[in-house]
Order: sequence, then C-alpha cells, then structure tokens
Amino acid sequence: MRRVAITTCATLSALGEGTESLWQGLMQGRSGIAELERFDCSNYISTWGACIQRVEQARTPEQPSGLDTILARLAPQLPSLPSDTCLLLASTKGEIDRLSAARRNAARPVLSVLFEPLLGKVRTRFGLADAGWNINAACASSTLALARGAALIAHGKADVVLVYAADLLSEFVFSGFSALQALSPHPCRPFDQQRQGLTLGEAGAAMVLMSEERARREDLKIEGYINGWGAANDAHHVTAPARDGNGLIRACTQALAQANIAAGQICAINAHGTGTLYNDAMELTAFETLFGAQIPPMHGIKGSVGHCLGAAGALEVAVGCKALQEQHLPPTVGCEFPEHAALGQVMDQPRDIDGEYLLCCNSGFGGINGALVLQRGDV
Repeated sequence: MRRVAITTCATLSALGEGTESLWQGLMQGRSGIAELERFDCSNYISTWGACIQRVEQARTPEQPSGLDTILARLAPQLPSLPSDTCLLLASTKGEIDRLSAARRNAARPVLSVLFEPLLGKVRTRFGLADAGWNINAACASSTLALARGAALIAHGKADVVLVYAADLLSEFVFSGFSALQALSPHPCRPFDQQRQGLTLGEAGAAMVLMSEERARREDLKIEGYINGWGAANDAHHVTAPARDGNGLIRACTQALAQANIAAGQICAINAHGTGTLYNDAMELTAFETLFGAQIPPMHGIKGSVGHCLGAAGALEVAVGCKALQEQHLPPTVGCEFPEHAALGQVMDQPRDIDGEYLLCCNSGFGGINGALVLQRGDV
C-alpha cells in the first residue's frame, strides 16, 4: 500500500484562523469558551459555548448559512488543488441554521438544505470536478472521513483527497444536547474529577491528503502521515458509550495493526475528552486495556475550543501533526484535578514528548468509534 501524506492543515476555530494560531493558543492554555450571545440560553442548562468570531447563523432561510463564512475564511489557507482531487465532506448537521430559520418563519425549506448546498459550495470554491459525498458519523465524522480518504490513497483509488469538515454551534444542536442533560453548566473540564458535561464549539478544517510519491514529486512539505486507521461500533446505546470501551479498543487495535506498530511506539494520545462523565471514563478504561500501566501522555483540546462535532477529529489531527513536529503536547485546559487513571498522563501544563507516532481518537452517538495513527512529517 502507498503511504498517505498530509500536505495541508487549514483550521478555523474559537482560537482564531490558521493552525499556528490554534497551536499557540493551546500551548498558552487559552480558551475560546465564553458565555453565548448568539441565541437566548435562558431555557437551557448551560450558557457556555466556543464560537468563531464574526460567524453568525442564518436568521431567515434566504440568508447565507454561517458555514458560508467559515468556508470563505478557510479557503485562503489552502493552495490551488489539482483537478483530480476527490472531495469528502464531514458534517453532522450541515446548514442546519437555514433549516431552523425556515421552520421558525413558517417557510418551506429548500430541498436537501443540509448537505447538498455545502458540498456544492466547497466544489465550486476549490474548482473540483468530483461530486464528493458527506460522511456523517456523529462526532467521529471527520476522523472517519480522513480514514476513508487515507484508504482511497493507500489502495490507489485516488491520488489527492480534500477532507473538508465544518459544523456550527447552532441553537438546534445546543437545545438537543441540553435536553439530553449533556451540557456542563460551566466550561467543560475533560478528564477532571469534577467534570459535569461537555461544552459545544464550532470549527472548520480542511486537510489535503496525497500519496507520498505525489507530494515529493510536487516538492510539498509533508505535515504528517496517516499510517493507520480503524473504526468500530460498540452497539451499546443511542448516546452512551459502552463502559468497557470495547468499540474504541477495537478501533485503536485496527489502527495500530494497519500502521504495523506496537502500542508501545505511541508517544502521545489526542483523546476525544468531551468532559462528560461516561465518555472520559470509557476512554481511560480503553487506554488502560490497550497500554496497560504505560499509558502515553494524553491531552484533549475541547476545554479550549469546545466540542466541534463533525469538525472535531480533523481539528485534532491538525494539532496532532503539530505536536509531533514540535515534540510538545499542549495542556488539557480545565483538567485541574485529573481522574485517578489520568494522573501523570493528563496535565493542565504543556509537556515534552519523544517519538514518531501519535494516536488520535474520537467517539460519537450511536456507539461509533474512530482512531488514526499519525506519524511525524517534515520538520
């Protein structure tokens, strides 16, 4: 199989535009979480979220979606894409703000309002011929889109793949998580003993995957490699993960086998780390099973940028590539009193790492789990 290189990592989050801004914000322990002004939160169990500055949701179905703003601000971070680029979109709700606006205004929504318009806009913006398709796998959407893109390249089905991930912090999504009692009344605290739930965020991320041969031929810098990938469903519950972490364990085991490395070669873990009671506990249980007493240093970024839904995995892969390049791991903002199983592994201060491989994991509603093994790229 061919090696899969990541040649571009473009990001937009509550910590600003570009991966460098995101990285510096994370290393400084900053948080983009603030009290929400985008909509009235008086009927919900939380008032906190991580919004991108100058992004607004549509108030009428005729208005552009907030995702239009994200696309416009992400696009300049990408180079011109070759004509044979394949497109994979990763979004859990697409232009949900336009659909919500239509219902609130008693208007008839446009057909296929959620994903087809977004796919068309991304195609047009980057001049792509490929029709593309959306991968909706809850909060593991962009993780599995990256896995799919890597598989296409590894098996010679594609030479270049654009994975474009974006989701809004919309009132529709916020109200749903509030109804599930999943939101924290305070900014989230991943892996902390006093965690009370997650904090929603929003983001856009665009990643260009390419065969290593093509990247070298075109003299492109390689930000990192995707060496292994795995996916598994624990089939346990509509929203709650299996307590024993069996789905995540299987996904990680597949990714390690695909990368042809032992668990001990992983130097760090970028965990899903939502700050919910059961998800964090499940991850720690899974990692104890996978790594035994030698769990590598771990961190999560959701205490800084919130849970960005379908864009979460791609955002975290960009951070993972940077962590391997710099051989540093950002702090886990909000984790002041780590769970016993996370002591010494999860910290609220930056730390050094030493190695070539990083494990990036995401889990989502419906029992879905995705894992990627990243390898250090050009320094």
